[in-house]
Amino acid sequence: MTSLLEVDVEQYGDLSVEAADFNDGEQMPDYVGYVNENENPELEIDDVPEEAESLVLVMDDPDARDAVGFTYDHWLVWDIDPDIETIPRGWEPSAEDATVGYNDFVEADYGGPSPPDDSHAYRFKLLALDTELGLDPAARKAVVQMTATMEGEILAATQFVGTYDPSQGTAF
Repeated sequence: MTSLLEVDVEQYGDLSVEAADFNDGEQMPDYVGYVNENENPELEIDDVPEEAESLVLVMDDPDARDAVGFTYDHWLVWDIDPDIETIPRGWEPSAEDATVGYNDFVEADYGGPSPPDDSHAYRFKLLALDTELGLDPAARKAVVQMTATMEGEILAATQFVGTYDPSQGTAF
């Protein structure tokens, strides 16, 4: 069975997530790039179900499969407070705010786009859960997915996509 967090997330419920600096399907600003400022974009979250206990956020690159053979994980955050409305640019949450897991740069942090070839599409996936996961920061995406589906229920899900092509610089 393919993990929900490995594929495109279909809209489920009214949950939404958007970036402040670009629209769905558009080029992301330079500051998000790994070799630039390497800062996550500001994200606006809306319509979290009332019964949600936590949120899970994943940013990944399915286009990396052609270059590295797998979907590359750039950002994995769980146990996000469901009352959050904005994830600020360059967010470094405290342990009380959320748990940041390891990306495929082997860093427990946001790791911005760094496509080895041409433009790639990056998925920002957000899940609302009826439980907190309580996982160690060393957990990877498969463990987060397994725990979310075995110990809780996904109440709502959404995603949006930003593209990144370092040759298409944008000023922000």
